Amino acid sequence: MPAILQRRPWLLAAAVAATLCLGACSGFSDRTRGALSAVTPYKVEVVQGNFVSKEQVAALKPGMSRQQVREILGTSLLSDVFHANRWDYVFTIRRQGVEPQERRLTVFFNGELMDRFEGGEMPSEEEFVATLDTRKKSGKVPQLEATEDELKKFAPAKDEKADAAASASVPPLPAAYPPLEAAR
Repeated sequence: MPAILQRRPWLLAAAVAATLCLGACSGFSDRTRGALSAVTPYKVEVVQGNFVSKEQVAALKPGMSRQQVREILGTSLLSDVFHANRWDYVFTIRRQGVEPQERRLTVFFNGELMDRFEGGEMPSEEEFVATLDTRKKSGKVPQLEATEDELKKFAPAKDEKADAAASASVPPLPAAYPPLEAAR
């Protein structure tokens, strides 16, 4: 045994205790690893770029000015100094529990006028919104109409005598209100 441990027995006890604690921790994680593997960490939703819908693409016509294209699609995400005759619209979304989506649309210009555009099939706005809703659909639509009898349950009972007494006890409004600022 080293000489330092013979002079300081508490150091030996601390080293043994630390070793036992570390061994206990590793055995604990082995037993609980199966239970904890079902828990997934939260992943941040990442949305980048400009969403371009099928309706917006249908509004594009050859011969439109750059300003008209910008009004329909918005400012492009990528503008290349070396390719000033093209605008790239890229949209990506990554959400937990949903397949990542990426869409591209490239608009080509001849001078100041749009020549053509290329890109994949774009979803309509309605289709895109439907992909964002990840809630489980029950399929059962609740009844949204109430019968007269059901509405009467919620209507307060009318007491005409009480209404007349209440309106009689309220003092009348003044003919004129005092000025907001004091007279000088």
